[in-house]
Amino acid sequence: MFASRFAAAVAVLLTVAAGPAGAQPQNAAPPPTIYGTWMNPYKSVAVRTGPCGERLCGWIVWANEEAQTDARDGGTPKLIGTALLENYRAEKPGSWSGTVFVPDMNRRFYSIIQQVGPDQMKVKGCILGGLLCKSQLWHRIADVPHA
Repeated sequence: MFASRFAAAVAVLLTVAAGPAGAQPQNAAPPPTIYGTWMNPYKSVAVRTGPCGERLCGWIVWANEEAQTDARDGGTPKLIGTALLENYRAEKPGSWSGTVFVPDMNRRFYSIIQQVGPDQMKVKGCILGGLLCKSQLWHRIADVPHA
């Protein structure tokens, strides 16, 4: 008897706390978008993210000279315009999985993007089926740096 009352009470509390389906407080800000321009932590590459079909992709829109030289040495002759983030599909709110291209290695790796705030995203590249991963925290920028 206690268990059924407890379950009913929890159900009522969850229903009241959730409010009507799809309802948001009047002053709630819209959820942050992953679309935009992002700078890597080394400030050597900027990527603009956007839709590619029903997926998420990101293209290099700026790179410093060192990054461009490293990419050329690795077999990627033209860095600006290259798709760095490829074919990401939404896994859950704020999380996508796809492929990251590493230009200076000229290789692609399994990757996860997590938006950790309105102006930060964590880009994680993995090998060996996700056993070994490396993450970077990227920051949203308003404008690309001047050449």
